Amino acid sequence: MKVLGIETSCDETGVAVYDTARPGADGLRAHAVYSQIALHAQYGGVVPELASRDHVRKLLPLIRQTLAEAGLVTADLDGVAYTAGPGLVGALLVGAGVARALAWALELPAVAVHHMEGHLLAPLLEDPELAPPFVALLVSGGHTQLVAVEALGRYRLLGETLDDAAGEAFDKTAKLMGLPYPGGPQLAKLAQDGRPGAYRFARPMTDRPGLDFSFSGLKTQVLLAWQGSDRTEQTKADIARGFEDAVVETLAIKCGRALDAADCDTLVVAGGVGANRRLRARLEEMASARGGRVRFPRPALCTDNGAMIAFAGALRLQAGQRESAAVHVAPRWDMAGLPPLDAAVQADAGTVAEQECGAAAR
Repeated sequence: MKVLGIETSCDETGVAVYDTARPGADGLRAHAVYSQIALHAQYGGVVPELASRDHVRKLLPLIRQTLAEAGLVTADLDGVAYTAGPGLVGALLVGAGVARALAWALELPAVAVHHMEGHLLAPLLEDPELAPPFVALLVSGGHTQLVAVEALGRYRLLGETLDDAAGEAFDKTAKLMGLPYPGGPQLAKLAQDGRPGAYRFARPMTDRPGLDFSFSGLKTQVLLAWQGSDRTEQTKADIARGFEDAVVETLAIKCGRALDAADCDTLVVAGGVGANRRLRARLEEMASARGGRVRFPRPALCTDNGAMIAFAGALRLQAGQRESAAVHVAPRWDMAGLPPLDAAVQADAGTVAEQECGAAAR
């Protein structure tokens, strides 16, 4: 089955083709991502209306490019998968509308994919032997969640952020320190020159039981340190290192607790922050000390991309899931409400999205 995947949940336009007849990573026939960083940089953050318009401009050319790189034409496709949520409603509607139109015109089945399930399953794309049960850390600009994966499609939320997501905290901290947009990668790069221990910030909510996160207070600590510093380049790097160490150590502590809570020894990490080098190294160290293992997708598949949507969509299409002709998106969508993948399902995921989220848009 050759599945076209479309991702337009925020500020990246992602397209990919996944072929289930090929094993593992070889199934990824082609993928391409167009980033809107330059478009939003002058505003210091994503402008939803501009993001939607840019998806309109870029999506069809990117589909043509990806099919050409895969050596395929539209008649070769067997299904279409698209991100239906969560995300920016306008951006989601662009991808959903194009996907549904293609599927209707080509008389193909289409399936709506949960954006975070796409991230969660991305490591399996390159490691087909990886199988549940495991604990997933989903860590990105919009989400920080710990999820017990009991089977594919069966997810139990263990903990999540109560305010800013880790990636959002990176971006906001970078902005208050005057770093250019997007700030998270810039702060991580700056932290490489920082001296460990020069600034030590709190590890939020690690002094109490539980698996939830909170990073808003950490930002305030950094702001106070920044305002009271001499603001030299070395001090800036030291503060960046102190902040990064605090986030990384907090995530590592909570991941260890989550593995204990789920009685599991495998951790899967996905999402944009999962590309952070120091986080990868620390989680590898933590898992090794426990006699367990941790798995990451390659950095290019950590950020939003069409490959994870094509792969997740292929799994759901193979399980029998199909959409109605209506275009549904869900800016807010609880992943726990997804139908399971361990048995054939005949579900209209658009309707599921409406029922679970109460905020679907047509």
